[in-house]
Amino acid sequence: MFDLANPILIFAAAIGSGIVGGIFYAFSSFVMAALGRLPPAHGAAAMNAINVTVITPSFMIAFMGTALVSLVLAGSSFFWWGQTGARVTFAASLIYLVGCFGVTTACNVPLNNRLAAITPQQEAVLWAHYLDRWTLWNHVRTAASVVAAVLFTAVLFLI
Repeated sequence: MFDLANPILIFAAAIGSGIVGGIFYAFSSFVMAALGRLPPAHGAAAMNAINVTVITPSFMIAFMGTALVSLVLAGSSFFWWGQTGARVTFAASLIYLVGCFGVTTACNVPLNNRLAAITPQQEAVLWAHYLDRWTLWNHVRTAASVVAAVLFTAVLFLI
């Protein structure tokens, strides 16, 4: 049943996915290009530092909190499926969960772990591959986060 909790959760998901999308957009727009202009050892070291530093409460609340809220909204949308906004809420939730959270855990994090584990002799070879692959997957999660934010916001106008 649709109740007051849903608009609050939908609003939180819209804000959270927008914040996450903005962070990822910065990386797609200029951060990775800037790191790519550095010598491989410096670029890899900077990215490794970013990957450690990003584990902060403020980022994790936005990133993982939005995933949790999206999971709750996806499940609860079946209880009000016939009502306005339920299908869009489900779609937005699924897009965030798969396109942002899923891509991060399946693609970006393994690349980060591999980069952190390489020796200095491997940096030059891996760095070019890392930049291309990581940025490609970052584009996907950026788009997913932004689309989810737009859809969650649209639901607020529908209900």
